[in-house]
Amino acid sequence: MVDIQHFDLTNPPAGFVEDPFPIYDALLSRAPVLPQPDGSFLISRYGDLDRIYRDTALYSSDKKAVFSPKFGPDSPLFEHHTTSLVFSDPPLHTRVRRIMSSALTPRAIARMEPGLIATVDDLLDGLQGKPSVDLIADFASCIPIQVIGNLLDVPLEERGPLRDWSLAILGALEPSLTEAELALGHRAVEEFKAYLQDLIARRRATPGDPETDVLTRLIGDEKSEAAGERLSEIELIQNCIFILNAGHETTTNLIGNALALLHDFPEQRIRLLAQPDLIKTTIEEVLRFRSPNQLGNRETTAMVEIGGVVIPRGSNLHLLIGAANRDPEIFADPQVFDIGRKPNRHLAFAGGPHVCVGLTLARLEGKIALERFLARFPTYQILAGRRDGGRMRFRGYAALPAKVS
Repeated sequence: MVDIQHFDLTNPPAGFVEDPFPIYDALLSRAPVLPQPDGSFLISRYGDLDRIYRDTALYSSDKKAVFSPKFGPDSPLFEHHTTSLVFSDPPLHTRVRRIMSSALTPRAIARMEPGLIATVDDLLDGLQGKPSVDLIADFASCIPIQVIGNLLDVPLEERGPLRDWSLAILGALEPSLTEAELALGHRAVEEFKAYLQDLIARRRATPGDPETDVLTRLIGDEKSEAAGERLSEIELIQNCIFILNAGHETTTNLIGNALALLHDFPEQRIRLLAQPDLIKTTIEEVLRFRSPNQLGNRETTAMVEIGGVVIPRGSNLHLLIGAANRDPEIFADPQVFDIGRKPNRHLAFAGGPHVCVGLTLARLEGKIALERFLARFPTYQILAGRRDGGRMRFRGYAALPAKVS
């Protein structure tokens, strides 16, 4: 039996990163609120996460107190992760989210769909006839880079470094880091900032269409003189980085995880091929069963009690999304991968005011990628050599070798 009372997220037992679910099960049943050696707390039950996400008075998204010792108070990573949308409270969160939401309306997303289909089909053409492919490098990771690149109108020939920058910056959010990983993250922020300063200068000189170009919208908001509406230069740059990062890693994981799960559960692949109208519930079950984002965080603004445990003001809470999405109090047979599961009110996109602003776009990317891939390569096989992403927070694959035709 797992010694769950001594489980430490910053120093987990061997095998946890590759397969955290036995630990999650033990937390749910025996320690749903678990104090950590550093003074933080692990929260794993669905009901607790749901309440925390909705209560912005008692639970703050601001991470300055946590990230200052982690990254250094004057460091590039600290500046980025305390200025971007996901780790901010109003008024910055309200301002940037409003701009993003206005760019991701149902009408705007419908306009993206033909380009998304063309992107996916072009990638599938590139896979055809090859003896083996990597479903991450050659397919899953390419789709969100193009979609988000289009959203900010990043020139095609300049998108090469975006994935590596994103992986380094988001990788710095892991519970524990090596000096090399920290240095890589700092360098990625600096290089990304330098690139965006140049891109922003070009866009100011030649604005794009604010109906389709989020960067032009952000620049327009930056110029607003209305009280509380002005974006600073740093806010503008760091939220461009956030937009490019947030839409990339999690969507790559969604697509890669879906292809891996349908391979590993062949009866579910057969079911989906026979009933293609299950594509939407398939995407939702992938999001629940192998959540692309496994961890969230909040900080308490007052003393609270969760599950009978008193938690002091200013405590960092690790919200175990991957555990909550397998809570047997909410999901019948949570360990079963069921592409027809209904209802499926998972927390893969968080909840409350911070619910993922790009969730509709992510679902569309996953749906189109999966249904068109299966239509082209219904008998694909994943080969030996798959490589896990090696992260606790973001669950996906670094490599997924396959034979498609």
